[in-house]
This record gives sequence, C-alpha cells and structure tokens, in this order.
Amino acid sequence: MRADAQRNLDKIVQAAVEVVAERGVNPPMKAIAERAGVGVGTLYRRFPDHSALLSAVARHHVESISEAIADATESSDDAWAAIRTIVDWVTSPGRGALAAALSELPDGMLDDSEELTGEEHQWVAQLSSLVRQAQSDGDMRTDVNADDIMNLLNVFTCHPNALPAPVSADPTRYLHIMLDGMQDASATPIRRKRATG
Repeated sequence: MRADAQRNLDKIVQAAVEVVAERGVNPPMKAIAERAGVGVGTLYRRFPDHSALLSAVARHHVESISEAIADATESSDDAWAAIRTIVDWVTSPGRGALAAALSELPDGMLDDSEELTGEEHQWVAQLSSLVRQAQSDGDMRTDVNADDIMNLLNVFTCHPNALPAPVSADPTRYLHIMLDGMQDASATPIRRKRATG
C-alpha cells in the first residue's frame, strides 16, 4: 500500500473510532469522512458498508488494548502498578464510550474475524501474565484472576447505563476501590458459587 493510501486509511479508522465513541455504532458515513478529512468516495472504497468499518474499529480497539498493556508493563515498577495503569487507561472517557458502543453490536457480527480473535487472546494472555506476576510478588490476592478484572471492566465500560449515576460518572474511582479489595491478602476469602446442572 502506498504511503498516502495508508495515511488515509489510518485517518479514516481513527475518525471512525472517535465518531463511534461519540455517536454509537450507526454513525453517518459522511460524518466519519468529514472527521477524517477525506471524500465520502474514498471512505466507501476502503469500507463499502458499516459492517466493514465497524470491524476495523473493533480491531483497532483490541489492538490498542494490547499495546496499552505492553506499555504499562514496560513503564510500571511492578505488575500490580501495571494492572492499575491498565484499568485507568481502559476506563478513560473516550475509551469507555467506545467499548460501550461496540458492546451494542449484534452477536456474531465480528466472530468470524480470526485476526480479531487472535488479538483478543493476546491481550487476555498479557493480562493473565500480569495477574500471576502480581500474585507471585505478594501484591495481589490469589483467589481472584484475570477474568475477574475483565468482568469488572466489562460492567463499568460496556454497560454504563446499568450503573448508578455516581458510579457511571466516575468509574475509575469505583474500580480502584474494587482493585484495593483485590490487593488485600488478608481480606475474607471469596466463596465461589458452585455450578449447577
């Protein structure tokens, strides 16, 4: 791909990320083209419909999570500090809004993307590695796991309308309170519900 074509593609995807975060998963293609500074025809040549564009937005979102985890791991003093940095990053206003918008996509719309699935597995593995290291360091209780963090992030970023207004207005505050509970090794052990069937 020529350098100018790649620049246009990058601008379109970034514009789509911003507009989807602001307006949801059915924004006018014209609004995205205007934000990117390209013609509508250029946009449609790259992405013939909303589905193709939203797949690119979802890939960008997942890739950015992997990059953020790698950056936090490299720049933080320890694994626990990296986990807290990641929580701050994921729940920042624009990223939380994007996650909430993408959660509205129909089930199965993106499931056939091997690239997207691979990226998701990568960041889940990165987070799991950080959790194990934080537990090994004695900084994180051992009866929680990466799934617990992901479930909390899912609730706080993907379903803000289901939260009480003070919580949805400042999700990072409440997530850090919950993280403090994960850090306290002397806390009451968690009783897991037994599977029924």
